[in-house]
Amino acid sequence: MIVRGMARTSGGFTLLELLLAFMVFALSFATVLEILSGSMRNTVRARHFTEAALTAQSMMDQVGVTIPLEDGFSVAGEEGEYRWEMEIYRYQGGEREIDSVQLAELTGVALLQVDLYVSWGEPPRNQTRRFSTVKALLAGRLERTEP
Repeated sequence: MIVRGMARTSGGFTLLELLLAFMVFALSFATVLEILSGSMRNTVRARHFTEAALTAQSMMDQVGVTIPLEDGFSVAGEEGEYRWEMEIYRYQGGEREIDSVQLAELTGVALLQVDLYVSWGEPPRNQTRRFSTVKALLAGRLERTEP
């Protein structure tokens, strides 16, 4: 039985519903893309930090082997896309390390500090990291004298 005056309903979507669904999809897609691009930036940053640390480890391993362990010695170079500068000087110690400096002097050991700066990138986004260690050497083996 058909009743007159009642509107027939359609099984489709209106244009407004389609536009609203498309906007929700577009906003969701943009959010996912932003999360992915942030993850990619973090991955690249982590790669650079890791490679800089590996470069620093490699350079520090060469101190005393191919790089002379001398007071006042400095050297610079490049390793791939990383630039580095190394300085070697007498270890002065901090407020808490005075005992280690005095002990080294009493035992005839010279303490030398090795500072290594590794940098990469181009300005204004260049990065530099400092790596530092202390090496011990028999005091009689120091090749340069104090200034």
